[in-house]
Amino acid sequence: MSEATRLSHGRVRPGLIVTWTVLFIGGLIMVSPIAFMFSTSLKTADQIYDLRLIPAAPTLANYISVLADGRFMRWFFNSTLIAVLVTLSNCFFDSLVGYTLAKFEFRGRYFIFIAILSTLMIPTEMLVIPWYLMSSQLGWLDSYWGIMFPGMMTAFGTFLMKQFFETVPNDFIEAARVDGLNEFQIWWKVALPLVTPALSALAIFTFLGNWTAFFWPLIVTTSKELYTLPVGLSSFAVEQSIQWEMIMTGAAIATLPTLLVFLVLQRYIVRGVMLAGLKG
Repeated sequence: MSEATRLSHGRVRPGLIVTWTVLFIGGLIMVSPIAFMFSTSLKTADQIYDLRLIPAAPTLANYISVLADGRFMRWFFNSTLIAVLVTLSNCFFDSLVGYTLAKFEFRGRYFIFIAILSTLMIPTEMLVIPWYLMSSQLGWLDSYWGIMFPGMMTAFGTFLMKQFFETVPNDFIEAARVDGLNEFQIWWKVALPLVTPALSALAIFTFLGNWTAFFWPLIVTTSKELYTLPVGLSSFAVEQSIQWEMIMTGAAIATLPTLLVFLVLQRYIVRGVMLAGLKG
């Protein structure tokens, strides 16, 4: 090995060590609140102010008590139902509109696309009043549909899917037409399987976004039976204002699905973020 190579290796190796050290410390800082939340959920009331990460006498009594509360399970069901239905709706409509804008030539296509993208510049807080007035006039207040309708189709999802559909070779589309497939069949059987990474990323982001949604569900619902988990957890925290172990248990249960989604589908999340960055 030449002297220059040894020197270059000597300069690179300390840099890698510093990088990995910084990443490790940053990871610990980000994970520590979650670890403390799960640790506190396993403590009894007299151990709350014991800052040890591993409780002296861990117990599952808090989880049993929270899960035995019928309201909490109802909120869990509401969040699951809404997140799944909105995710399916986004995957269907966003991909269909994205395909139409990417593969069809028609007058006004560019202006329609710009109009859809322009909605990304409007803050959600400015849309709440029109949403609420619309829900009130149509009788959607305090209903599942009232919670779901603002997110059934998104500009971001349409943009993402359009960008990926543009990479699908037109030869595939023409060959499918020659074989006698109609346009819906071409979208479903030919184009959609070729943009699976983008569709997976859209599904994951939509599910997580709706699972953690708080602002709009809080405004549009009044009955506790229709609360989503974040809204219900907020009211639960008010009721259990001095029982931190119960609050942390509820927060831990609400966090578990998002952690599971990330752990199981993290490669799709990373791939989707990378591809979205390249296409954007």
